[in-house]
Amino acid sequence: MMKYKNPKESNEVRVEDLLNRMNLEEKIGQMLQIERKCASDNVVKNYFIGSVLSEGGSVPVPKASAENWIDMLNEFQKDALSTRLGIPIFYGIDAIHGHNTVYNATIFPHNIGLGATRDPELVKRIGAATALEVRATGIQYAYAPCVAVCRDPRWGRCYESYSEDPKVVQAMTEIISGLQGDIPDNMLNGVPFIAGKEKVLACAKHYVGDGGTINGIDGSNTVIDRNGLMEIHMPGYLSAISKGVATVMLSYSSWNDVKMHAHHDLITGFLKNTLHFQGFVISDYEGIDRITTPHRADCTYSLKAGVSAGIDMVV
Repeated sequence: MMKYKNPKESNEVRVEDLLNRMNLEEKIGQMLQIERKCASDNVVKNYFIGSVLSEGGSVPVPKASAENWIDMLNEFQKDALSTRLGIPIFYGIDAIHGHNTVYNATIFPHNIGLGATRDPELVKRIGAATALEVRATGIQYAYAPCVAVCRDPRWGRCYESYSEDPKVVQAMTEIISGLQGDIPDNMLNGVPFIAGKEKVLACAKHYVGDGGTINGIDGSNTVIDRNGLMEIHMPGYLSAISKGVATVMLSYSSWNDVKMHAHHDLITGFLKNTLHFQGFVISDYEGIDRITTPHRADCTYSLKAGVSAGIDMVV
């Protein structure tokens, strides 16, 4: 048995063995997360796709049951496992207040309402309930929680923010312990932790400063000095990382005119090197395309800028 397929080997040995076997095309494919409508059998097989997602409202059939979701995921998984190295995919979905894309799932209040409870234990229980329903449909990855700090009520996404107070946002990151499980005391800070098959990968988003843009314009420019960014917009990420969050999603916004999706200092320099975050950094949906104005004006430049800044998976 090849080492990377042997569950008795350590994760480090398995990963190194697999990486050594991969060619460039396979490595590129594993860095891609594509929308389910684009994920035909041939695309998943021929491009060695690493992950598939549902954008908002994207479902296998109208009013899809858990069985419909599982059947779809099984087909994608079959395609992935038929490739040369047989690397399975994982699937991502916006289960941001319950498994809200899925028909008959339990729906919880948006973050603005949960923040008003000032009850981290309640939020943790909501995370655990959401994880159960997400895994029941075969999905392993939820794009939650949003740890934005909404500083201007004109921002149309204020409902995604737990509070304008960074301390409240920090407290509400307890949802990560519900989604992923309680991190053991002996874990190194920055190392992702998933407790088991009833849990999902969580995602702290949108890194960083999305709730502080000028005049609350979504995806615009957050003008603030470094101390302000660290004191207002960064604390939620510090707490998320201490809870073993598996992934961090980047923001469409800029910090002092530098696009977050191309911000090497904040992604590689601070998040990875200073905070020692060892999970993966994922772009927002078509976030790479928005590095240039107009969007997609120079895809080659945008991809180079994003990956060089530290993006691990491109959506």
